[in-house]
Amino acid sequence: MASTGEPNDLSSEMELDAFRRLFPIRFHERHLLESIRPDGRALGRARTRRLCLSNLLKLGGAVASANGSALAKIGCTTMLAAIKMEVMTPTAEAPDEGCIAIDFHMPPICSPLVRPGRPAEVAPVISKQLSDTILSSGMINLKELCLVSGKAAWMAYLDIYCLDADGALFDAALLSAVAAFSHLQIPVVSLNDDGRIVLIPDDNSGAMKEKEPVNKEKIKLKLNNLPFSLTCVLHKNYILADPTSEEESIMETFLTVVLDSSFQLVSLNKPGGPGLAHTSAIQDCITLTRQRVKEVQKILQEAISDMEVD
Repeated sequence: MASTGEPNDLSSEMELDAFRRLFPIRFHERHLLESIRPDGRALGRARTRRLCLSNLLKLGGAVASANGSALAKIGCTTMLAAIKMEVMTPTAEAPDEGCIAIDFHMPPICSPLVRPGRPAEVAPVISKQLSDTILSSGMINLKELCLVSGKAAWMAYLDIYCLDADGALFDAALLSAVAAFSHLQIPVVSLNDDGRIVLIPDDNSGAMKEKEPVNKEKIKLKLNNLPFSLTCVLHKNYILADPTSEEESIMETFLTVVLDSSFQLVSLNKPGGPGLAHTSAIQDCITLTRQRVKEVQKILQEAISDMEVD
């Protein structure tokens, strides 16, 4: 009897998969009627998030030479962030401030939708959104990046690489950025005979021993008001938190809420789509984000604690 049931089960799975591909909206709406999603999550439940701040040097490449790095996962969506610090001459308009430059990369490995030699259209959009969010949140005081007023300051180059794109890309990218800045160690530098800032090697060897360092040891940035985000999909009267790439591909209205670690609103972003019929939907998304911020703060703190132990 068991053997006769197996072909029927396989046939049912094939029919279900065909229905899902041919009529994706109807497939998802059948689940929504039961207040559940195809992956088994409740509508307002986000996927599991993971953070790693230690042992990333083994990955080599950009991470091996980075001054701060982090690997962040939301479900299958995976981001690798690396920060490289370089000395620059500050601008005349802000002689006592450093700068932050952010680039978001989507290599072909992250999604079959990204073609080799053709940059993903969403990449520069996310880069701009990340830059606006980090600067407007007040997470980093740019004056702390100053070395010698009017002469030298730090330029922080933050590169974020999407390794797997399965929805909520901005949320995962922002999480990796915040984590990387939490992991960042600013190098030791010194003034040379010409009055220029030079890096002191980690072993502090050679003639550099006699130079007076500007900062005597590697230091960590003081971070304030850490920003965290949650993207929601709004479909009819339903709100789906933390959508997968499949859900994003078939639904039109998205709302990304960014709150800081004090639960203050940093930004709301709604990229196109139909207008919101009810303002209560915005409040519901903010409530879901507040819950998520509590969870993510705990995850980040645990990752920082694990790093300190290592």
